[in-house]
Amino acid sequence: IIRPGWHTYWQFAGDVGQPTTLDWSLPHGWKASALQWPYPKRLPVGPFMDYGYQGKVWILSTVTAPSDVKPGDVVSLKAKASWLVCKEVCVPEDAELSVPVTIGTPSLSSNAALFAAARVKLPAPSPWAVRYRLGDSLDLYVAAKPLTEAHPVRAEFFPLGDGVVIGPAPQTMGFAQDGLVLRMTPGNALAKKGGALEGVLVLTSADGSVQALTVAALSGPVPDASFEGGGSDIGLATALLLALLGGLILNLMPCVLPVLAMKAFALSTLSGRDHVEAVRESLSYGAGAVLSFLALGGLLVALRSGGAAIGWGFQLQEPLVVALFALLMFGVGLNLSGVFEVAGFGGGDSLTRAGGVAGSFATGVLAVAVAAPCTAPFMAAALGYALTQPPASAFAIFFALGLGFAAPFVLIGISPALMRALPKPGPWMTYFKQALAFAMYGTAAWLVWVLAQQSGPDAVAAALAAMIAAGFGAWVWGLSRTSSPRGRGIGALVTLIAIVAALSCLYLLKSAPVQAASLNATGIPSQAYSAARLADLRRENRAVFVNATAAWCITCLVNDEAALSGARVRQAFADRHITYLIADWTRRDPAITELLSVHGRSGVPLYLYYAPGATTAKVLPQILTEGEVLAALDGS
Repeated sequence: IIRPGWHTYWQFAGDVGQPTTLDWSLPHGWKASALQWPYPKRLPVGPFMDYGYQGKVWILSTVTAPSDVKPGDVVSLKAKASWLVCKEVCVPEDAELSVPVTIGTPSLSSNAALFAAARVKLPAPSPWAVRYRLGDSLDLYVAAKPLTEAHPVRAEFFPLGDGVVIGPAPQTMGFAQDGLVLRMTPGNALAKKGGALEGVLVLTSADGSVQALTVAALSGPVPDASFEGGGSDIGLATALLLALLGGLILNLMPCVLPVLAMKAFALSTLSGRDHVEAVRESLSYGAGAVLSFLALGGLLVALRSGGAAIGWGFQLQEPLVVALFALLMFGVGLNLSGVFEVAGFGGGDSLTRAGGVAGSFATGVLAVAVAAPCTAPFMAAALGYALTQPPASAFAIFFALGLGFAAPFVLIGISPALMRALPKPGPWMTYFKQALAFAMYGTAAWLVWVLAQQSGPDAVAAALAAMIAAGFGAWVWGLSRTSSPRGRGIGALVTLIAIVAALSCLYLLKSAPVQAASLNATGIPSQAYSAARLADLRRENRAVFVNATAAWCITCLVNDEAALSGARVRQAFADRHITYLIADWTRRDPAITELLSVHGRSGVPLYLYYAPGATTAKVLPQILTEGEVLAALDGS
């Protein structure tokens, strides 16, 4: 059993590391086979790709007794095991092992089921012919028509040699008429030595079952294949451009609407100031936005590297985070309403003085926090690519995303011509600021609704109680600011107690699973998504529409209302007997994370249409219209 967060290595360790070894010391006449390795998993570590194991792993060896042993004899089977276990650092370990065995006694029978489960994970020789083509890419072809019908959701190749493939590069699965093609980035070793391409091919089905095959592919013709929906191989330069464009468009997405009002207010405060102040505050907003994207991206990459099945928007999959965020939005609303003031955050005379840098930075952070759960056009492909790359490339993509998101505000701040187009400051700004508070109250109300989808009415009660306590504390703080020093001290103490009470209420949150049907506002009869259910429907040649959504994704909810709720769409689903599956990602679900990953996405929304008999899904746009839905169904 490997400690959480650590890993050991397969028979070929990948870019770094070394495999486990076992040196037997057996009685005369006894023999032990070579180690039998279960299929591994890809383990990205910095710029490298390791192949190995996490959690519990069984590495088997078959021990054969000589023919002259007698029932009742007791022998001791001894071996020295050595292995390397790694996390941020690598630690070599070893142990002297000894197992007493009584001949004729089923001493290991209690573990028979565990041995059987371990043997299932051992790769079997491929029953199909396998060949490869080496060019700009390395294409591995499995001549197996059954795979085009069963349609695995993922294929991974683990080479048995150094320099054969570039480990960190994505592996893209596609289908030809009579088989499966896996496209990889070749290393230099195969071109130099030629010969067979040896390794293990791991195929994962939609129902989660795994088939591991040993292959020794020879060079030969590989048919053209369709790689749609099989991951992202767009390249770093294209991913950076898509991230920049996606960040720009993200400013217009429904996810960001709650904070557009705050951004507009921040812009209005710049008008009439000198140019240096305007540049400083716009750059502060940009720094807050870019650093927030980098922080979220870094946390996402780190958690995925640790084995967590998460994607973009992961922070709002936790009820406690949603409740804290709702409390924050409520507090911002109270601040804008004038219940209390925080210097430098859009309150008091900071509207007419320097000192709004902190407020601009905080506005950038807040905008990203609200925008992060959703993805804009171009952004999905860039994020899907980023999460398959080494950290340096991933951070570059998140930086480009933040730069695109911050660019409009920064450009206004540094352009005198654009600044002159802004309205002049005046008394109207006080009323405008107070009116903007209701956008924050609306955001808080929406987050409480999300919390209800995640954890039920008890969680809503806890969040509302926390808001009451926090509101009382904010009111006391505001009143005490004009009091004597003793009054301010008492006010600070009461405010602190109120904040502690609010946070204590949030710890009363109780988790409860939510049914996917609770997110169905379209009027189309639906079922909850599962990989097994999708596989069953496709085996039956049924038409299937999958809606990967979440309660916290405003874009998803807008799409449901605008594109999927119309009478024409409902009738089209009924006429074509389309099964509507809702993949509810409101709470963390590894199966849905896998579905997103297979189609090169890191977050919702994702819309898939499987026409009857189709081998691949048709991926619909993220910004959906009724016409696009009907066109996709008609194209089947």
